[in-house]
Amino acid sequence: MRHRSSLILTAVLTTGALTLTACGSRDDSNNGGGDGDTKTVVIGVDAPITGDLSALGLGIKNSADLAAKTANKEKTVPGIKFEVKPLDDQAQPSVGQQNAQKFIDDDTVVGVVGPLNSGVSQSMQKPLNDAGLTQVSPANTGTELTQGENWKTGDKKRPYKTYFRTATTDQIQGAFAAKYLYNNAKINQVYLLDDQKPYGAGLAASFKNTFTSLGGKIVGTDHVNPDDRDFNAVVTKVKKSGAKAVYYGGEYPAGAPLSQQLKDSVQIPLMGGDGMYSADFIKLNKKAQGDIATSVGKPVEELDSAKKFIADYKTAGYKDAYEAYGGGTYDATWSIIEAVKIAVADNNGKAPDDLRAKVLEAMAKVKFDGVTGPVSFDEYGDTTNTMMTAYQVDGGKWVSRISEVYKP
Repeated sequence: MRHRSSLILTAVLTTGALTLTACGSRDDSNNGGGDGDTKTVVIGVDAPITGDLSALGLGIKNSADLAAKTANKEKTVPGIKFEVKPLDDQAQPSVGQQNAQKFIDDDTVVGVVGPLNSGVSQSMQKPLNDAGLTQVSPANTGTELTQGENWKTGDKKRPYKTYFRTATTDQIQGAFAAKYLYNNAKINQVYLLDDQKPYGAGLAASFKNTFTSLGGKIVGTDHVNPDDRDFNAVVTKVKKSGAKAVYYGGEYPAGAPLSQQLKDSVQIPLMGGDGMYSADFIKLNKKAQGDIATSVGKPVEELDSAKKFIADYKTAGYKDAYEAYGGGTYDATWSIIEAVKIAVADNNGKAPDDLRAKVLEAMAKVKFDGVTGPVSFDEYGDTTNTMMTAYQVDGGKWVSRISEVYKP
């Protein structure tokens, strides 16, 4: 970190619009009304701001922006002004890796929020870790990201000390989904599909393990290309299998047409994970009625802890909804803000010259009551909040059916 004299390129978000400002030898002592010098600290945000998954990405971008603005308004860290720097990863690992390097090269960035996709995160983790730059994802659920490739055998090892998340793992989400479908929906024959991406494949594998252990039967398995929109071939296989439901490990851009084409042939529900839990799934699917999705946490609309977030988001005037990860993004951003607060307090009320490193050290101490509930991280960097919710499409909207703290 350079102190006040560094060249700063920041992205300032106002009601969803992006404005870039550049300046050198920055002194914010007269920029915010505070006494004495104000140091600008930047939090990077990586998400798919354009493309098929932009509905979720824009919710992430806006929610991070709201957290920074709230911290500034409330003077959460005296002497510190927070800004966010959003970069579009287009849900592409190669672009995410490039964005990671951009965050690393900007020494005003002390932490990164994101990304949405586990596959993108796999490309970002190592460079961010090598640079000692904290990363907190509100959406990644791939278990291996925090517990290593051998977690399934019980050999859990944290691969990267800089990586944290406010979303729980696919190990938990897939198991919760299987339990809900078998015990609550009373469905015991499932056709299993995935999109071959790290998120979808991992989720489907976790679902399969728990579903079969409960007594359920997987009557067929297949893979789809997430870029395809014609699924009639696999729908024919599903119909012949006698399945009572399809479980799809993937995301809503392919999940929506898959569901619609499925119901053109056979009236059974499609179930998926949090990558399906979006309003756009319903917009893209005229036959979404009865479909099921799980998502991390409890609906923010049902949480007393989220009332202020919802009201502030509306007041801020963002044109895009906060979507499935809004609350988790706010908490992910706030965890970095809290780490900055700890680092400043430990340095006699001033930002240390090595703030990026001190923020990483402070993450282990972060603990607060967030939008989604209590926020803290375990020894792997995983959230300690394992609340899950099952939703079903009813009357053109997602309706929560059951929420519980789940541990397989």
